[in-house]
Amino acid sequence: MKYTMICISLVLAAVIWTSHCDDDDDKKPKKLQIGIQKRAESCPMKSRKGDTLHMQYKGTLHETGEEFDSSYSRNQPFIFTLGTGQVIKGWDQGLLGMCEGEKRKLVVPADMGYGARGALPKIPANAALVFEVVLDKIVRHGDL
Repeated sequence: MKYTMICISLVLAAVIWTSHCDDDDDKKPKKLQIGIQKRAESCPMKSRKGDTLHMQYKGTLHETGEEFDSSYSRNQPFIFTLGTGQVIKGWDQGLLGMCEGEKRKLVVPADMGYGARGALPKIPANAALVFEVVLDKIVRHGDL
């Protein structure tokens, strides 16, 4: 009887420990989350693949909230071409259909960010990221 109780206790402890270890992974986002924090007053043009975007942003680590980068600290927008792989996948997808003046919050899973390699020293491996982004300007170059 004592042996059975010990075995049951060990099995329960292993199950509890395993489920506790999985909790951290459950809290990490598995897919890209896009939240509109402020809509534009008007929207004559929405961002699409091939557009050059002028963005303001702040990036933080999902797990700790620690800021790792910001265009605001440089007092200049970040400029890139959308949908061409110049930025992480979370941005190439999360900034589609955006209007000038719009503010979004992107929660980017690790596989759409810097993945297993991270971007050391500020972004560890397998880190989910949070970006608060504002689209200042769209430059349209034609259809791609």
